[in-house]
Amino acid sequence: MKKIASFTINHLALKRGIFLSRTDKTPGGDTISTFDIRMSEPNRQPPIDGATLHTIEHLAATYLRNHPEWSSRIVYWGPMGCRTGNYLLLSGNYTSLQILPLIKETMEFISTFNGEIPGATPRDCGNYSYMNLDNARLEAQRYINEVLSNPTEENLNYPQ
Repeated sequence: MKKIASFTINHLALKRGIFLSRTDKTPGGDTISTFDIRMSEPNRQPPIDGATLHTIEHLAATYLRNHPEWSSRIVYWGPMGCRTGNYLLLSGNYTSLQILPLIKETMEFISTFNGEIPGATPRDCGNYSYMNLDNARLEAQRYINEVLSNPTEENLNYPQ
């Protein structure tokens, strides 16, 4: 079987950041941009705790799908199985630099969020009690401070 594109990235050299993973055309001619929102360095930093990542998923998905400018372009936000980050799929053709302000806004929302986590009820979520808001806020703030506030080429483009 042919190796999929995301398994061809050198994860030994991959830093944290925002990476355009792929751009696809739908049969109807629409463009979908898939981004790798990498919050932990693969194989060098610990993965994000599952409950923390689940909380980030609920907060980011809710924030993005309600965003006044971007909501109509949000296709999907969800965690990576390796727990080192998330995927963001957008309708349209975008670069990492173009979505940097959106990701920073999203992480700022998470880092300061107080209250009930959206969708964290038995009716709305299959594992509603698997949440860690305190750690989600800390991870989001760390990502802002260490990556999003001063991104470099290695935070916006996959390693060669």
